[in-house]
Amino acid sequence: AAMSVAGGVSARVPVFHAASLGASRARRGTPVSSKLRVPPRRGATSVACVAMAPPQSTARTVLALDFDGVVCDSEPESSISGWKHGLELWPAVFSEQTQYDRVLAGLRELRPVVETGFENTLLARCVLQRTYPTVVVLENWGKVMPQLMEQWGLDRGEMVAGYGRVRDEWMERDLQGWLAPNEIYPGVGEAVLLCENSENTDVFIVTTKQARFASAIMSEKAGLRIPEHRLFSQTVSGVPKTEVLIELGKNAIAGSKKIFVEDKMSTLEKVCLRDGLEDWELVLVDWGYNTREERKRAEANPRITVVNVETFAKMLKDAAEGKARE
Repeated sequence: AAMSVAGGVSARVPVFHAASLGASRARRGTPVSSKLRVPPRRGATSVACVAMAPPQSTARTVLALDFDGVVCDSEPESSISGWKHGLELWPAVFSEQTQYDRVLAGLRELRPVVETGFENTLLARCVLQRTYPTVVVLENWGKVMPQLMEQWGLDRGEMVAGYGRVRDEWMERDLQGWLAPNEIYPGVGEAVLLCENSENTDVFIVTTKQARFASAIMSEKAGLRIPEHRLFSQTVSGVPKTEVLIELGKNAIAGSKKIFVEDKMSTLEKVCLRDGLEDWELVLVDWGYNTREERKRAEANPRITVVNVETFAKMLKDAAEGKARE
């Protein structure tokens, strides 16, 4: 049966032994401190972030992590970007600045339905114009979104590119200002860094976020540099997370432990239905963008474990120390 551990994001991960962390850094060649590198512009395509070509893993544990809602609370920044994008697309609709705070509050409440960044733009207009009640959006966004796209004459590719450009321009104009609303969840960055610096674990980021944004946030906010060939962006590649996991599993050593950590219950349910992923351990975090009803559904699913920050940190610490298979 699935395990649920009560708790929240406010709990910090225990401080790990500095000597062992330093030693593992030396093994993997990760610098103790690093200077922020501005990620490549949209035109400078990084093939490794797009192509489905995961490297052969020799680690005892393969750790695949979602980014938004697992590693990073990006909601404030993505909501602001949604407003900025909306203002650009529909200046007459978004002309009333007095509605800004109300719209951002509404976007925070609706964050559990967002899978790809540009959806924040649609939701911002939806909240601004009170197009649908909150409960309708939360329960039926999969049906509502395509209706709005058609009603407003929008193209998905153009929306993805436009939303990304809004972020790029914000970053170029004020990088620290863009980074500030993106916060690594307390304790999570430390735990992931421990695994990234251990030869016992290979960390992969499997996300709908465009890779350059995730890379910049991890580097600046957590001192965490995941190599480009271990960053998979579904938005860029179009490859579903289930297929990324299939490829990661094919490239893992026999007998390795494979763990997929998400905050979206719908994604984990798709993994449960996909043949060939039966040996992946599935984890739903209780601090991400999910609802109480989704966590209850996860607890009833024997494939899925619901964890809080302390349990997540212990799981990663054990994996980093080579104890994950015990």
